[in-house]
Amino acid sequence: MLKKIDHLGIAVRSLDEAVPYYEKALGLKCEHREEVHSQKVRTAFFAVGEVHLELLEPTDPESPIAKFLEKNPAGGIHHIAFGTDGIEAQLQQAAGAGVKLIHEKPFDGAGGKLVAFLHPKSTFGVLTEFCTPKPGATAQH
Repeated sequence: MLKKIDHLGIAVRSLDEAVPYYEKALGLKCEHREEVHSQKVRTAFFAVGEVHLELLEPTDPESPIAKFLEKNPAGGIHHIAFGTDGIEAQLQQAAGAGVKLIHEKPFDGAGGKLVAFLHPKSTFGVLTEFCTPKPGATAQH
């Protein structure tokens, strides 16, 4: 079952350039930075109430974020992530409703979480992520 909007993923060309905007102009505090090798990105997290902003900087020209930035040079909102207490069941529910899954099985994501994505061609143009804390892990955001 979906519990909350966990975070909004925002593609940026450079964390070093983008983080000061969120800190100085918006008054937010960068809580955590992490490199996610499986997705070829570096991330920076900011809390806004119960929701986080996840800035995503590509580390490889073949990463999904680099490809997004090719189409959207200014960057912008890349995905919405929903926190769930049953990621496998959420994937099965989505697939059963005819949604195309990018990932049929969850994998390690940022912040000590398991993640999986739904294809935006079957979610009305919104790249959708499900995430849940890894068993035994403490989420870092």
